[in-house]
Amino acid sequence: MENVLYPALFSSDQMGGYSVVFPDLIGCVTEGDDLNHAVTMAEDALGIYLYTLKEEGEAFPVASNPVDLHCEDGEFISLVRWDELEYLKKTDNRAVKKTLTIPSWLNYKAEEQGINFSRILQRALKQELGVENG
Repeated sequence: MENVLYPALFSSDQMGGYSVVFPDLIGCVTEGDDLNHAVTMAEDALGIYLYTLKEEGEAFPVASNPVDLHCEDGEFISLVRWDELEYLKKTDNRAVKKTLTIPSWLNYKAEEQGINFSRILQRALKQELGVENG
C-alpha cells in the first residue's frame, strides 16, 4: 500500500477561503471555504488523483522538495499525505460478505415479505452511523 506526501500551494482569497494547487500533479486543484475545509479538500483531491493514476497503471510523479517551491504573499506550502489504505477504507464501495445471526421466525417472515436483507442492513447501518453514502 502506498503512503506518500506531496507539497500543495495554498492561496488565500482574502475572504477566509483558500485555493489549493499541487505543483507536481497537473490539473490537481481544489478549494475550501476556510483552512480546515481546504486541507480536507486537498486530501480528497490528492486521493482521487493518485488512486486514478494507480488504477490506470501509471507511475506517480516525483514530489518536489517543498524548500524548492516559491510562494507569493498570501500563499504557503504544506505537505499533504495520501495513505492508500486509509483512503480505500473511506471510499471503497465494493461489497463484502458478512455473516449474521437472526431468529428463525424473523428470517421466515422477512423472506415471506421478499425483504432484501443487504439493503435493510445497509440502511440501518447508515442510519446508526449518521452517514448518507459510503
